[in-house]
Amino acid sequence: MRAMVLDRPKQPLQLRAVPKPKPDRGQLLVRVNACAVCRTDLHVVAGELPDPKLPLILGHQVVGRVEQIGKDAPSNFAIGDRVGIPWLGWTDGDCAYCRSGRENLCDNALFTGYTIAGGYADFTVADARYCFHLPDRYDDVQVAPLLCAGLIGYRSYRKTGGAQHLGIYGFGNAAHLIAQIALYEGRELFVFTRPGDNATQENARQLGAVWAGGSDEMPPKRLDAAIIFASVGPLVPAALRGLAKGGAVVCGGIHMTDIPSFPYADLWEERVITSVANLTRRDGDDFFAIAPRVPVRTHTETFLLEEANTALDRFRAGKLNGAPVLVVNRAAPSEVAAMDLNSRESSGEPR
Repeated sequence: MRAMVLDRPKQPLQLRAVPKPKPDRGQLLVRVNACAVCRTDLHVVAGELPDPKLPLILGHQVVGRVEQIGKDAPSNFAIGDRVGIPWLGWTDGDCAYCRSGRENLCDNALFTGYTIAGGYADFTVADARYCFHLPDRYDDVQVAPLLCAGLIGYRSYRKTGGAQHLGIYGFGNAAHLIAQIALYEGRELFVFTRPGDNATQENARQLGAVWAGGSDEMPPKRLDAAIIFASVGPLVPAALRGLAKGGAVVCGGIHMTDIPSFPYADLWEERVITSVANLTRRDGDDFFAIAPRVPVRTHTETFLLEEANTALDRFRAGKLNGAPVLVVNRAAPSEVAAMDLNSRESSGEPR
């Protein structure tokens, strides 16, 4: 099968023929139809996240069809079912975090497209317990970005509690998705972008934000909470200064530059800074229940599997017209068969 493989950080992915994986106990073999590209993929490629499982097949917003079911897999999936494979790929189920309903913090967790093979390939395998049935409302390309930008964004949003006046710093894919839910639930939205980014600010206002401005500006009223999706540490003290008493700053990214020092007075009066780590299966169930009701709409730009480096480069440069999604298995059947034949002579598959 074809796969885009990362051999080491700071190098382009390599299109390579690798063996088609086989499902182990409890796993599904999934034929990949689409895989969205995430900012976390950029961090992995740049070497900003530690200890990826190299060589690595990236991709953790995977949409496909079940082709084979391993022994003892849960009975809620059947051959041909459409499934979504998210970032959280496995937990031990026995540590203190798992037993207390915080599997997202499991010390032994494995992550799709980081410590286990992901979806930049024709096929992948995944633990059936961590896969999702996907709403019929969305096609494969539309639903792919919901599997990380949507899920992690939703967890970030829920950490704001009942915040009526909600700020969002960085109006990229995750922010655009979660803003739709916030507006659906009657929140007042205040959007912060790069200073001078008038186009994005206007886009936020058209979506329904009551105010949009630069991240160097103060909002017209104190915020009950703010979510920071941009990986820019100095935004944390900036957001703190705009909070009402008891407000929270939620850092929604897996990576952020260093946070500069700030006066204790900006944190006082029970303001809180918190991060969001990964997701739980409960987050996924809740999000995929509400997303079709809103309905949450995605804006995407598609690339072929072999164009993954182009998608990553354009994402890094901010030159996309929507969430990047790799469309997989568009090759002619004879081409795929030839790749599979060659893969039998390959030395091994990234796992």
